[in-house]
Amino acid sequence: MTADASRGAEAPPELIQLLTPEGERVQHPDYDIDLTPEEIRGLYRDLTLVRRVDLEAVALQRQGELGLWASLLGQEAAQIGSGRALTEADMAFPTYREHGVAWCRGVDPVNLLGLFRGVNHGGWDPAEHNFHLYTIVIGSQTLHAVGYAMGIQRDGAEAASIVYFGDGATSQGDVNEAFIWASVFNAPVVFFCQNNQWAISEPLEKQTRIPLYRRASGFGFPGVRVDGNDVFACLAVTRKALAEARSGQGPVLIEAFTYRMGAHTTSDDPTRYRVAAELEGWKLKDPIERVRAYMFKNQIADQDFFDAIDAEADELGREVRKRCLALPDPEPLAIFDHVYAEPHSLMDAERAEFATYLEGFEA
Repeated sequence: MTADASRGAEAPPELIQLLTPEGERVQHPDYDIDLTPEEIRGLYRDLTLVRRVDLEAVALQRQGELGLWASLLGQEAAQIGSGRALTEADMAFPTYREHGVAWCRGVDPVNLLGLFRGVNHGGWDPAEHNFHLYTIVIGSQTLHAVGYAMGIQRDGAEAASIVYFGDGATSQGDVNEAFIWASVFNAPVVFFCQNNQWAISEPLEKQTRIPLYRRASGFGFPGVRVDGNDVFACLAVTRKALAEARSGQGPVLIEAFTYRMGAHTTSDDPTRYRVAAELEGWKLKDPIERVRAYMFKNQIADQDFFDAIDAEADELGREVRKRCLALPDPEPLAIFDHVYAEPHSLMDAERAEFATYLEGFEA
């Protein structure tokens, strides 16, 4: 096997896993979880509906209805598992790919599409959902999350923040600075790294010579690696990390070992830099199929349940498409409305200049 082809062929050491790719339940002495059949069915529904929204968004972009889309295909378990571990008081700071976490926080998927369609700047109130706006600048949201966590600390609130980033972001200065601040101030923050093996076209070995979760020890706080395709394990590990953060034990780094099944974004062609054998190996670890297999084996759901979820997913896809295409274009001058909370002389001048420019077209 080539180095690329072998990536992910075997589970890495020290990987926390509660549900194997074959759908077999395993125990872990430190990270176990007792889920009811209803909760398991709910997780399966989350995984399936979020994937359907993602696939619809990719199709919309290919048809020219979105400017860009960052697919989460293959990373659903990491996002749903961690997202369902949050309490209402916790605050989440996403990148631009956390569509599953957005779903868990009650954000309308059409608002996500509106951002990539260019008709809004997010479309949701971060305070209402305790889910920050998407961050495009790589790694900067880690500093936001640490600052927010330090505010929680000073308020004496029973809450924590969680921040999402990819393996490539660990090479950014902002992320390492966030690690330092979080450690020194014992901030109640969980760093959730979705290691999907590729930072656009750069493989993991270009980011680090050791497993990413081990970096935490150099900053003075614990790190843990979890099977990012195992929704049970992601839920259990994140739930424990958040509980520790809320109780004053400080930050934790979670490395969710997963794989980006699609392109980095719809402007990317992954066939140019990774081999087909690698992708095929990870298809056998599909996060949805392993839950489905577990449910069948343990008679948690029957075929009627799965058919109903598939039908709901199809209806959701149709509804998302319909509502996305109906989104109105904003007024051109609206781009200036929410840059500053108070009037700003420079912004007023730029608004007037742009208005004059637009009037030239009307003439």
